[in-house]
Amino acid sequence: MAKEIQTYVKLQVKGGQANPAPPVGPALGSKGLNIMEFCKRFNAETQDAQGKLLPVVITVYTDKSFDFVIKTAPAAIQLMEAVKIKSGSAQSNRNKVGNVTWDQIKVIAEDKMKDLNAFTIESAMKMVAGTARSMGITVSGDAPWAEA
Repeated sequence: MAKEIQTYVKLQVKGGQANPAPPVGPALGSKGLNIMEFCKRFNAETQDAQGKLLPVVITVYTDKSFDFVIKTAPAAIQLMEAVKIKSGSAQSNRNKVGNVTWDQIKVIAEDKMKDLNAFTIESAMKMVAGTARSMGITVSGDAPWAEA
């Protein structure tokens, strides 16, 4: 018989750097989970993504056991790494902070594909491009699907 789910906890933790300090400790402690067990398992699974901000969804069961799913890094974080900036523009319609190509957008979209609610790579690319525009990053070149 399947375990009964009590709740879900969503966190963003740096890969390989989970520790009992906030935000991990209070979020899991309030649910009665073993914080150190989560930290050890999370850090073991994210050794290859050291320091990257990773969303994680923790499923808490009624017997205080848990499972977790690690998602891919947010599109905004990946865009900032591609452009090598620390943050997006405060006024994205006026002040542009960087430039990306459609090839870079495609790489990010392919990485994010399993976490996005898109069926085709083109629609995923449009989502990532929209994120880039809202951050003040210019997408250069013609869209691959707009060839005439």
